[in-house]
Amino acid sequence: MHRKPDMIRTIVLIFAIGLAITGFASLQASEQGKRPDAGEPASEAQTR
Repeated sequence: MHRKPDMIRTIVLIFAIGLAITGFASLQASEQGKRPDAGEPASEAQTR
């Protein structure tokens, strides 16, 4: 019974790391869009 919780912890840890990486990446992308010299993001230009 000692093996199953270890596998569950490993899966949860990998999921949490992926979630953190995704969060940091989205923060970096939003900071680049807020710069005045960056211009308008392509996704917003297409929706107008």
